[in-house]
Order: sequence, then C-alpha cells, then structure tokens
Amino acid sequence: MTHIIADLQLHSRFSRAVSPAMTIPNIAMWARRKGIGLVATGDWTHPMWFREIERDLEEIGNGLLKIRAQNAEPNDQPNPLFLLATEVSCIYSQNGKGRRVHTLIWVPSISSARKISQEMTKRGCNLLSDGRPIIGLTSIDVAELVLSIEPKALIIPAHAWTPWFSVFGSMSGFTSLEEAFGPYAKHIYAVETGLSSNPSMNWQISELDSREIVSFSDAHSGPKLGREATVFVFDESKGAISYQHIYDAISARSLKVDPKKLKVRIAHTIEFYPEEGKYHWSGHRACSVRWGPTETRKNGSTCPVCGKPLTQGVEQRVSELSERNEVDLQLSVYEERMSKAATVRMTKSNAFPYRPPFLMMVPLVEIIAEAIGSPVASPKVQTPYFRLTDEVGSEFFVLLEAEIRAIAAVAGERIALGVDMVRKGQLTIDPGYDGVFGVVKIWNTDGKSVADAGKEQLTLLS
Repeated sequence: MTHIIADLQLHSRFSRAVSPAMTIPNIAMWARRKGIGLVATGDWTHPMWFREIERDLEEIGNGLLKIRAQNAEPNDQPNPLFLLATEVSCIYSQNGKGRRVHTLIWVPSISSARKISQEMTKRGCNLLSDGRPIIGLTSIDVAELVLSIEPKALIIPAHAWTPWFSVFGSMSGFTSLEEAFGPYAKHIYAVETGLSSNPSMNWQISELDSREIVSFSDAHSGPKLGREATVFVFDESKGAISYQHIYDAISARSLKVDPKKLKVRIAHTIEFYPEEGKYHWSGHRACSVRWGPTETRKNGSTCPVCGKPLTQGVEQRVSELSERNEVDLQLSVYEERMSKAATVRMTKSNAFPYRPPFLMMVPLVEIIAEAIGSPVASPKVQTPYFRLTDEVGSEFFVLLEAEIRAIAAVAGERIALGVDMVRKGQLTIDPGYDGVFGVVKIWNTDGKSVADAGKEQLTLLS
C-alpha cells in the first residue's frame, strides 16, 4: 500500500499577506522538500493566477494536474500532483446576523473552474480583488452555483472553528451545517480542522459523525506547507491516484458507501498542536488576558481589564456546540511504526473506531529553532533544516521515519533529540489566543533543563 501526503489548502502570491514567492514552481519545490505528493493549486478564482495555472500545469486526464516539464527542476524526488482548489470568503447577512465564512472549493477540471469563476463574476463577485476573494454570496448561493456547474465539486468549510471567518465561528458563523448550507448541507462531506482544533475536538459534534475530518496548512508561504496534512492510502498497483479517488474517500461516509469498496481512503491526518493555534483559548491580547474553558465558564466572556468582549477560543466554542466530550470518545494513544527506525504516537477513538486516527507533530524548523535557541528565520536554523532535507530526506521523512542517529549525524545530537521528544509527545505548549500563536516548549516539559529532560534520550545516541 502507498501513502500520499496531501496539503489541499494554500494561497498564491495574489492573496493578501502571502509571500510573493508563492508561484507554481516554488510550491512544487517546497512540496518536494516537505514530502507532499498532492498539493493544492490555490486561488484558481483569481484571473491572473488562473493564467499561471494554465501556463505552468497540465491536466493528466484523471482530474489532477502535473507541473509542465519546462517548469520542473531536476530532482531525485518526484514532483507533486496538483488539485484545483480555491478558497472564497463569503460575507453576508442571514437571519439578522453578519456572517463571514471561508469555504474551500475543489474541482476536477480547468473547464469547471473557468465556468464557476465566470458565473461568480456574472453574479457580481470581484474575483480580481484578491486570491481569496470576498464575495457577497451566501454559503447556500455558493453551493448552488458550484454544484450546478460541477456536480463532482467538493465544498469543504475551511478552518471550521476560528472565531472570525468560519462556519462554526463564534463571531460570525453558524451553530450547524444545516443552518449554514440549508438544502445543500447534505453535500458537505467534510470539514477542515484549522490550526486551532484537532480531529478529536470535531468528533464531539454529532452533526459531523457522517462527515470526514480533514486537515491542511492554509499556507501563505512555502515553508508553511504541510504544517497540517491529510494522508491517503491506496494500492499503487491498481493505478495512480485520481480526483475521483479523492472524491470517493471524502464523500463515502456521507453517501454510506462501504469503505471496503474504496480504492483510496484516508489513513490519518497530521496535526499542528491545536494549543499552538492562535485562537485555541479565549482571551484579549490587548490586555494580556488568556483563559481556558474552565476559567471562561467561571468568569464569563468579558475582559476584566477593559470590559470589552473576549475573543472566544475554539476549545470553548467546541464545548458549547458539542453533545459529547472526550471521555465519551474513549480516546487512546498508541504507538504506530512508520519505518524500521521510528514510531509515532497516534490518537484514535474506541467509541468511533471508523474514524481515521491522527498524529500530532511540530514543524522541523520549530524543533531546530528551540534546540539551538535562534529565531525560525535565522540562518542558524535554516542551514541545518536544508541540510537535513537535502541529505536525510524530506521534512516528513525526517520527522516521522528517519533514524535518530542519521539526524544527529547531519544536524547534531540536540536537534535529533528534539525530533525524538516530539515523536514521543514530550513537550508542553502555552496555548494561543486572540490572534497570538501558542508557544511550543520541547526542552522543559517538566521545568528541567535539556540535560535532565533529555537524559533518557541521550542513550539513543551514545
């Protein structure tokens, strides 16, 4: 069986606050370095980016695209396949409340993407304004428009729990998919977790029992690719992966298709620690107030410093809408062997065994940065990162499969120990809140120095 790591949410250089280096060749280059085999084009609604997609990619006849030969760099690693994926920001009023919902749209052909964009333009959408355009269509309008043109399109709520721009967001979202998408809710086959939630948080919502839970990076630069991803498994001897395979894997649960009949299925997701997400806990950054769900329930939703409303955290929002808790899920953590040299900690639900498990991971540059005490963007961090991903393997190979000794030989023992400790879940995180990312702490999980915290791991390299 073959596994393919997919990151199907990112943005092009035509989106706000996105690196100008987010071009198709650079996205392909970073996908190779990360170990991503299937990656989003992003932003196909933008006319200028659409031209670059047509120029730099070619359809391969199965709903996916590949980079044109003249744009591919010589490399031992295979080039990724691309899936036509975009994100739209719907801002509108419904039932007397302002709504702001970000939605992913995947389609199997350039022709479908073009027709959908043309119809959006006819309905008054200014697609040239941004790679992730702000449109006045409702979520229901978007679903009707897209599915009437391309029945095989996939519509997936993006970062479903963030406060300001999501389907379940506390500030501008809904309390259910039914409320948001009306008669088209039955066509919403999955939701995307976002950085501030993980699958087990979503498993607490009974409405999502018939939907898949997927995770992607929402990357605005090449280095951010793969900070979350969904891993598909398939039998390569029966043919290459296609858009239809992805569609079937995403929709099977909603359509009540026997999983045994699937040629491709979701094996697991790779998750950013949700505490590291910038909206995990409730708070008010201007006043340095950060509360977990217990404190919020006790103290209310008003900032005690300035008297303004707190930005509600994702964990609190999930607890408000859930019909069950983590105890009900019967979660268990187990070791899964990723290679002869490495195991990782997977989390599964014994109460819902059909749910694909997930693993928590920290990006390699963050591990290196903490190990050597330098900022992520500094040359001191970038040098070992590029050496590891050039000499040992892709970033996901280094994080999940490489032998610790091999990492140490290239980047030093401290970085190798950091990777090993992350694999074992030996870290702590100061949770993020109100737009402030959480902070991962690998070396002081129990308040001790690395010499003490990593004492047992040191024997691995001796």
